[in-house]
Amino acid sequence: MQINATITGIEYKPLLVNELENIEFQSFDINTCPTSCVVFDKNMKFAISKWVSPKRTRSYPYERIYNTLGSSKKITIIPIIKDEGLDGDRDFIQWDTLSLMSLLDVYVILAYYDNAEKNINYKNKITNQFFDNEYVLNKIQEISTYHSSALHWNLKELNENFVPLILKVKENYHKISQMFNIQMHSEKGIETFQEKINENLNAFMVFSRQKAKEAQNREFVTQQPKESLQTLTKAKITITNYLGGQYFFTVDEVEINNLELKLIEAKHSKSAILPSMNDIKDGLLKMILYTNLKEVQINDQQYKVKPTLLLTSTDLRTEINSDSTLQEVESFYKNNNLKRKNIDLINKLFDEAKINNFIVSIRNG
Repeated sequence: MQINATITGIEYKPLLVNELENIEFQSFDINTCPTSCVVFDKNMKFAISKWVSPKRTRSYPYERIYNTLGSSKKITIIPIIKDEGLDGDRDFIQWDTLSLMSLLDVYVILAYYDNAEKNINYKNKITNQFFDNEYVLNKIQEISTYHSSALHWNLKELNENFVPLILKVKENYHKISQMFNIQMHSEKGIETFQEKINENLNAFMVFSRQKAKEAQNREFVTQQPKESLQTLTKAKITITNYLGGQYFFTVDEVEINNLELKLIEAKHSKSAILPSMNDIKDGLLKMILYTNLKEVQINDQQYKVKPTLLLTSTDLRTEINSDSTLQEVESFYKNNNLKRKNIDLINKLFDEAKINNFIVSIRNG
C-alpha cells in the first residue's frame, strides 16, 4: 500500500522532554557532551543534540532531537560522512534529513571527524571517532549571530559549505588511514557523492531521495524485531513538504475504517513491561509528523488520518489506550502490577497524546 501526504508546518507540544544539562560555551566539547544538552553564554542559549552517524536508523537520533524540542532555539550536529573503515560501514548525509530538521526548525551543523581509535577486533576498522570540536564551536557562534530561520541556514550550509566539508572528510580519513595503517572505503564513493552535489541542489535532492526510497523498500519487506503486530499490513508513506523535501517512511501497520486511516508506529519490548524511553521517543517523532499531515491519499482517495503509537510487551496481561476511562486505566495498572515510574510515564504519555491528537495504545504483544 502506498500512502501520499503533505506537510505545510509543524504544531506539536512535547511533554516527555528530558531536563537538559546546561554547559557553558567556553567549556563545551561536542565529543564529551551529553547526546542532548543546553549550551549558553551571556549572549546565546541553544539546545544541542548530536548524531553519531548521518544514517537516521542508527543510535536513536530522533530521540535526541525530541529532547530538544521544548527549547526555542535548537541545533543538531551531524557528520556528513562516517567511514568506519573497509571492515565497517560508510554512511552519507541525505537531503531529506536536512529537510526534516528544517521542518522542525532545527539548525544543522554539518560536521566531520578528524580523529579516531583503531578497533582492535578488526584489521581495517576504526571506532570512537571524534568531531573537530573547534569547527563545531565556530559554527555555534556563527548561528548565534545568524538572524534568519533554520531553513535558510540549512540551505545556505548545503549550498556554500558542503563541498569544502567533503574535502575535509577525505583529508582526515586519509590521515586516520595512515595513522593506523588501515584501509578505508574507496574515495571513489565520496567523489561520486561530491559530483552529485556539484551538479546542483536539485540533482542532490533526487540522488538522496532515491537512496531514501531504496531504504524504504528494504524496510517494507522486513519485520523489525522490535515490532510486535497483530497483522503485517505495512505500508509505504511518502510525505512532501513545502521545501520540496520528500520523506520515505514505512508505517508499521495501517487500519482503514471507512475514510479514516490509522497510521500505527509500533514499539515492542521482550524484556520489560514497556519499551525503552529511546524507542518511545523515536516513535513520538513519527507522531509529530503524522499529526501534521495534510491531504492524505491512497489511490487519489482522501482519508482522515489517526496516528497511533502502539507499545507492546510480552509481560502485559491487559490493554488500554489514551482514550480509556480513568477506571479502565487504574484497573490496567493494578492488573499488571505497574511501578510508580511506569505509571507516571504512561500518564504523561497519554496527556501528550490528548494534547496533540493522536492515540497511544498499550497491550500484550
